Amino acid sequence: MRLGAVWLLSLKETRDARRNRWFIVVSALFALLSVSLSLLGLAGLGSLGISGFGRTAASLLNLVLLIVPLMGLLLGAMSIAGEREQGTLITLLAQPVTVGEVFIGKYLGAASALVSTILLGFGASAVVIARYAGAQEIGDYLRLIAFTTLLGLSYLSLGFLLSVFTRRQATAVGAALFLWFTFIFLSDLGLMGTAIVLRLSPNELFWAVLINPAQSFKLAVIGALQKSLESFGPAGLYASELFGPWLAVVLGGILCVWILAPLGAALVFFGRRCAD
Repeated sequence: MRLGAVWLLSLKETRDARRNRWFIVVSALFALLSVSLSLLGLAGLGSLGISGFGRTAASLLNLVLLIVPLMGLLLGAMSIAGEREQGTLITLLAQPVTVGEVFIGKYLGAASALVSTILLGFGASAVVIARYAGAQEIGDYLRLIAFTTLLGLSYLSLGFLLSVFTRRQATAVGAALFLWFTFIFLSDLGLMGTAIVLRLSPNELFWAVLINPAQSFKLAVIGALQKSLESFGPAGLYASELFGPWLAVVLGGILCVWILAPLGAALVFFGRRCAD
């Protein structure tokens, strides 16, 4: 694999992402809401009993869970499917580049656009917080940024996997929206129903939670903010007892698996479809 070719392809993908109207709208919404929640979070103490950067990190948690997976899924889903529908993917593959170089270049370019958007939103919020509340509890805020980046990249990988199997951009976007709705809105209800019907034990419930990367993210961030997972009930207490101070590292590793596993599967299937 030639790094020069991958670099050029990633630059092209980053430019394409920044011209994408869907991505621009969602990114602007994320930045605007991040700053707005930061201003609101500065007023008084929150339900978690923290203030400053820590209070704002708690305020931003639900915003991140709602918007960042959507950004990752849409960006990934439109990447390959859009070029395939327009016919530019065939032209690109006809150049002296390998299938792997094209795929990795596109993913790195999309990841660059996604991460820069996340950092822009959090950076604007950080300026507001530091101006009015100082830099107390900035460590919690930095942990939120790190886990948000992992969350976004995991859904970007899932979006690429969707994109490999779809020929039309509209189909890919529809599938991405369905997956987003399922993971973000229906997973909690499904998990609660499953736990009640199957009478899952705390350890079984904890491992079932990890099926959803958004839940792994939530566990990691709330654990960092509250220093405990009592709000998650027996499953949270089981996780705290099992992993202790290493819980954040374990959850970060699980999010990395969610990045690499769909990405690897997408690369394999992309190569096969291109060979056909």
